[in-house]
Amino acid sequence: MISQAVRIALPLGDPNGIGPEIALKTAAAYAGRPDVCLTLFGPQVVLQQTAQSLGLTDLLAATSVVSTAAMPTGTFQPGRVCAEAGSAMIAAASSAITATRRGDFDAVVAGPHHETAVHLAGIHFSGYPSLVARVCGQPEDSVFMLLVGGGLHIVHATLHESVQHALDRLTSELVVQAALAGMRAMQRLGMNAPTIGLFGINPHAGENGLFGDADERITKPAAERLRAVGLQVDGPIGADTLLAERRHDLYVAMLHDQGHIPIKLLSPKQASALSIGADVILSSVGHGSAMDIAGRCIADARAMINTVARLAAVPVPT
Repeated sequence: MISQAVRIALPLGDPNGIGPEIALKTAAAYAGRPDVCLTLFGPQVVLQQTAQSLGLTDLLAATSVVSTAAMPTGTFQPGRVCAEAGSAMIAAASSAITATRRGDFDAVVAGPHHETAVHLAGIHFSGYPSLVARVCGQPEDSVFMLLVGGGLHIVHATLHESVQHALDRLTSELVVQAALAGMRAMQRLGMNAPTIGLFGINPHAGENGLFGDADERITKPAAERLRAVGLQVDGPIGADTLLAERRHDLYVAMLHDQGHIPIKLLSPKQASALSIGADVILSSVGHGSAMDIAGRCIADARAMINTVARLAAVPVPT
């Protein structure tokens, strides 16, 4: 018997993308459910106009809403990449994270962002993990992305940056912290002693130095440290080999594409992206803001619906 609904703060993401549409469709999917309580965060005019286009004005009237910074007149244009939309996205997400830290909500499920729009607004941003870290007053490299989908859980030591910058930034300590954050997240998701597969940086994890010494310097010492504290860790091993075996609960990717490609291949447009390592759990969807179909009322909300179910540990609406 459910005694209390899980409270989810749901910022819209980029207002000019599909975020407002899939947020309202998600609210509709959970309407009347006793186990989940959703609160939408975003500009009021965006919600009102999107609800009208979807025929969901009655739903919006019955849904809890926190109105955040308004967009200047004429800047709400679905499909348009602009600074005003980027700024509005940051305002809504920051407000939701702050409210969750305060204890008003149990978790945040955020709509997809558009990084170019945020950068046009002059705001430093490299994905939701960096924003969560800043709002929570933590170093940016202490919050990581855990991508979930297709039966895989993959935490990323580095994320939205050039490969060269990621390689320059990778250290054994960063890999260890990513793995530990991933382990704690898995425990929160109900798996107490996850097995961990550690990807190598180079092909074949460097083949004992034949393909470069990065794994000798970084991933091998990280694996030894993790095993020394009692974790079940295999690797570093080439990502292709580890994924082909599919015998680990959690994988640690060194680079963005190592983790994103397999999950998006196995779970297209249905994955969840959790920001982990802070005192607030935020999850977004594993897809982008789809500017090409924004405003056309054809966006698929399954990824957001599934993400709410994963975080709240409740059945997916049928």
